[in-house]
Amino acid sequence: MPKKPAKTVKPPSKSGKPSKPSTPKKAARPTLAQRADKHALYQVSVQSPSVDIEFFEAEFEKFRGRKPMRLREDFCGTALLSTEWCKSDPQRTALGVDLDAATLAWGRAHNLEPAGADVARRVKLAQADVRETRFARVDLTLAMNFSYCVFHTRDELGLYFAAAHKGLVRDGVLALEVYGGTESMSVMTEERPVRGGATYIWEQEKFSPIDHHTLCHISWRFKDDSLLERVFTYDWRLWTLPELKELLLAAGFKQVKFYFERVDGDEGDEYLTGTGEFVEHTEIDNQEAWLAYVVALK
Repeated sequence: MPKKPAKTVKPPSKSGKPSKPSTPKKAARPTLAQRADKHALYQVSVQSPSVDIEFFEAEFEKFRGRKPMRLREDFCGTALLSTEWCKSDPQRTALGVDLDAATLAWGRAHNLEPAGADVARRVKLAQADVRETRFARVDLTLAMNFSYCVFHTRDELGLYFAAAHKGLVRDGVLALEVYGGTESMSVMTEERPVRGGATYIWEQEKFSPIDHHTLCHISWRFKDDSLLERVFTYDWRLWTLPELKELLLAAGFKQVKFYFERVDGDEGDEYLTGTGEFVEHTEIDNQEAWLAYVVALK
């Protein structure tokens, strides 16, 4: 048995009086950034699944004359949209596909399980490449939050569109989210408050006009000035609308439509606010920043 260490005696102070034992310092409280959950913040900051579902359901019914029931959410992340899709109708099913196992696990624990056993049973999550075609065909495939921009070449993106086409039923629909405008091709930082008191920070660190390679980050700043810095990084190619249309038609889609978000604000305002309402356009003036959906009909 090892010996106990000898008891140490604190030396006297310079005054000759024994010094008082020091009081242990209290551990510093964790900052708001240290306590934050990046996935929960992401969902609050950039996702609006109920708005997306309402829009795509209405457009699908308009073109196909029936209600879409089977969804595939590519690059699904935490599968929030898939969960909300199945909550919207007791007959609906969803397949979420993503490569990141940890993010899928978070989604199971924080989105699927809290939604209840019936919803969780109707949402299937697959850790797989979105170009995988072994899954059952669906009515509607969504690739939201510009996630397909991970494909940097026309060949790569064309293969994804071909796989998406194959994974749809005869009258299926593929929809993409896209952004653009003059600011999308600039080095810039944009901040806006989000629910809960945090500030969402979108940073475009690099942009190359030669190949449209862009490097972007998401951070959050909190009320105590702590920072959750660059917790999400995106190494993308910023695709243009004509490129997307050409590649979708080449993959076999029959029609490609563009819907732009309507914004609120007066001419000359520094910031315009998105309304969540998307309107189809065949011609539109360029803006500093715009958000759109690309809807491809099989």
